[in-house]
Amino acid sequence: MAISVRRFVSGDEEAFRRLNEAWIERYFGMEDADRRILGDPQSQILASGGQIYLALDGTERVGACALVKIGDGEFEVAKMAVAEERRGQGIGRQLLSFVIADARQMGARRLYIESNSRLSSALHLYESLGFRHLPPETMQGHFARCDVFMELLLPA
Repeated sequence: MAISVRRFVSGDEEAFRRLNEAWIERYFGMEDADRRILGDPQSQILASGGQIYLALDGTERVGACALVKIGDGEFEVAKMAVAEERRGQGIGRQLLSFVIADARQMGARRLYIESNSRLSSALHLYESLGFRHLPPETMQGHFARCDVFMELLLPA
């Protein structure tokens, strides 16, 4: 298995949507914001200065992640997914490590994540890559399912 990670190219829309719908439906159920973002990632993420990444095994798209611009030098890590049958193979770590490195290249000073306490493997990955928990009582998430909030500060 030789996984590569690259930025979004035209034609990745369906894989980005499919990968994310699978985990959202399995654990929570789609929300209107999910449908909006996954239905038009170009205008919802890319047009505002964000980026989308795909993890590939050959030509098969096996993972996805987005950086949504939320401020000057600040991005939300969002819509991170790995195909269910490929989980536990290090794809998520490779994908998120690439995303963090690319965010640094883009001048990011802070990365932010909203997640859910049920997603223990994802939370462990975020923690292992340096994300720190924020007090949930001070945060208001974009999605009803979010009860965990984290950030990673990227020094200049």
